[in-house]
Amino acid sequence: MNLNSVLFFLPATAIGLLAAPTAQAQTVLWAAKVEGVSSQKAKGKEPFAPEKVLGEPNAQPLGQISNEAWIPAKDGSNEFIEVRFAKSLIAQQVTVIENFNPGSVTKIELIDIKGEHHEVYTNKNPGPLPEAYRTLQVKFKPEKYRTIGVRVTMNTAKVDGVNQIDAIGIANVDVQMVKQDFKNPTKTDVETVQMDSTLKNLGPSVNSKYVDTHPVISPDGRTMFFARQFHPGNRGGTRDPQDIWYSKLVSGKNQSWSLAKNLGTPPNGPEDPNGLASVSANGQVALLIGVYEDGFMQPKGFSLSRHTPGGWSVPQKVPIDNFINKDPEHIDGFLSTSGKALLMAVERPDGQGGQDIFVSFPKPVPVGEQPDPKRVTQWTKPVSLGPNINTPGADFAPFLASDEKTLYFASEGHGGYGKSDIFYSKRLDSTWTKWSVPRNLGPVVNSPDFDAYYTVSAAGDNAYLVSTRNGIDGSKDIFRIALAPAFKPEVVTLVQGKVLDAVTKKPIRAIIHYENLVTGEEIGVAESSPVDGSYTIVLPAGVQYGYRAEAVDYIAENASLDATSADKYSEKNQDLFMVPFKVGQKVKLNNIFFPQSKYYLQPSSFPELLRLVKILRDYPTVEILIGGHTDNQGDPALNLKLSEDRVEAVKKYLVSKGIDAKRLTTKGYGGTDPIASNEQEETRRFNRRVEFTITKK
Repeated sequence: MNLNSVLFFLPATAIGLLAAPTAQAQTVLWAAKVEGVSSQKAKGKEPFAPEKVLGEPNAQPLGQISNEAWIPAKDGSNEFIEVRFAKSLIAQQVTVIENFNPGSVTKIELIDIKGEHHEVYTNKNPGPLPEAYRTLQVKFKPEKYRTIGVRVTMNTAKVDGVNQIDAIGIANVDVQMVKQDFKNPTKTDVETVQMDSTLKNLGPSVNSKYVDTHPVISPDGRTMFFARQFHPGNRGGTRDPQDIWYSKLVSGKNQSWSLAKNLGTPPNGPEDPNGLASVSANGQVALLIGVYEDGFMQPKGFSLSRHTPGGWSVPQKVPIDNFINKDPEHIDGFLSTSGKALLMAVERPDGQGGQDIFVSFPKPVPVGEQPDPKRVTQWTKPVSLGPNINTPGADFAPFLASDEKTLYFASEGHGGYGKSDIFYSKRLDSTWTKWSVPRNLGPVVNSPDFDAYYTVSAAGDNAYLVSTRNGIDGSKDIFRIALAPAFKPEVVTLVQGKVLDAVTKKPIRAIIHYENLVTGEEIGVAESSPVDGSYTIVLPAGVQYGYRAEAVDYIAENASLDATSADKYSEKNQDLFMVPFKVGQKVKLNNIFFPQSKYYLQPSSFPELLRLVKILRDYPTVEILIGGHTDNQGDPALNLKLSEDRVEAVKKYLVSKGIDAKRLTTKGYGGTDPIASNEQEETRRFNRRVEFTITKK
């Protein structure tokens, strides 16, 4: 920025729903979690550990023993490793990288989201191969099930010496997943595209004869924030270099916007060039350009302002380790929708030259600290996005789509149609330093003039940008364009609701956490509004999610969303309830999963159970009663036995994590205590549940 210029509760018997194959983005996934292993020489990050199979192939040089690949500890006929991916897909191929002494693999099985195994490769005659390494690539016709894991079985006794596996991957396309040097992932994006629309000026409700710039669209697409320069309506009038304004979407069908209004003071001041870099999913937290000191904005970092009942709060400085910007007049930022990444375009000594795009991550919350929406997050030292993104010219105006992978940015160093063009790139892994080769958005978006500040709603249908083309009285204006399919972000689901006290139904200000129920990884954090308790989170497709609110003196009833089969943008409404931490209060464990009519726990139950373990450890005097319930279908005696077995399985898990069994009592109720009608499945599923009651505090 130039300062001058479906949602539903999954019941305890829930099984993921299957969908027929549909058109989907071309995706290559590498293993994200080790689910099981027959034997191992080491653990964790140590050389030869099973975790070395995670991520892209990286064992170098090929054909030699590498510290970066797994070695089974035994020579046996049934050695195996089982992995999970961060999301699921309808697979068309699987690849196993045998980086040294290949030939021992006897079987490869795909694991679907219900935990069922599907054999796709069998080798009854394992033995040494003439090659020093091998890319074992198995292709097959896509089935209806969605793959979330792979199990590779080996007969290491048939191949003398050390056997190593470096990586395991799947893809939903028929492509070569890796080149033989294992260094560069295969590009699967469409190489050439054309926009299917023309730029459309947003009109006089948003634009003026003055400079209107840097649009920021809320993820729900209903509010737009932007900056106006030297406008009579600014706090300091025509002498005020820049204020933040906003407009509301009046009609989505006609894309008409309300007459823009000044955001007010704070954050706007009468003399400062105020700018808004990004806004949270619910529009209640704004990332601002600059640090506010003694009532004035200083261009040396970023600040946060929260929407309160009395208006926007006084901006608080965002603390970033080793923050440096050698050119304070040029700075941009963007806080990801997940709250897990802070992008910034600054000039640093460790950059390529001029503005470069860097990323910082939130530092862990101190152990034992209570959840507090008012806490100021500390951020790590900025890391460059790498040479694929940054150039010796200015690279700025970063916008990360809600899928957390698709980056749009402006650059003067990548070449194109004018002084600065807008580009598109995909994040390839979790390091944030590997990106696909940036692609110019083409002549419809870019021109010989200034084009920048590209922003997209979560739906991914429309993009907004700033251009000098056909602006009112020749000024910079904000335009809309329908997004070409090749440049759309990946599919997401937008979830909205309120955080409420389960007893009084009053709104609560809380922190919302959402996670991948397969890997247990926390995907993002958000805040509920202090005004009405409303929250918004955006969940990328392909994952089974759990989410919960946190507030002092409350226990959350977690919710879940199975987005593994989502193939188009959708919006869901889901209120989150919080139970007061008092004796007698009952808490539903909504994210406990069992196979149909079985009592063993699904792995997706573990994140919720681990939080219960933490509660019981943090409050060592608390005792609970774990209750199990079914619907009224079938034999009542069998239902009672099933409910008893399930709560015993929960108790057994808690005890295995060190919780004293004397603090845990169990009771199965069968179908005798429904909380909803058993007349139809839509309501009957709520009766299949596990819950606990606080019996002693």
